[in-house]
Amino acid sequence: MATTLLIVLLVIACIALGLFILIQNPKGGGLATGGASSNMFGVQRTGDVLEKGTWVLLALIVVFSLAITAMSKSGTGAVAGSKIDDHINKTAAPSPIGSGLPTKPATPAPADSTKK
Repeated sequence: MATTLLIVLLVIACIALGLFILIQNPKGGGLATGGASSNMFGVQRTGDVLEKGTWVLLALIVVFSLAITAMSKSGTGAVAGSKIDDHINKTAAPSPIGSGLPTKPATPAPADSTKK
């Protein structure tokens, strides 16, 4: 139950981070260079809030990812006792090479001798 909650929170944080990044104006570096930038109408203050929000969401994503990993490795989360793990553990082990094979080689099927 706790792992499912963390996964839902992780997805929400990822979506919010994507929106925060798409809302931001380019800083003028890299491929976005080439135009004159202006700081009219308090754009700098909005940029600071968006930049801090981006860093906070990034930190939350890291924390949620580490928590999900720790819970699944310790076996306390829902992921460790899943049906897939049970099915994998129940599968038969492969037989050793060469066991169960016939001792003489199989004869090939006779060729079709009829002409068309």
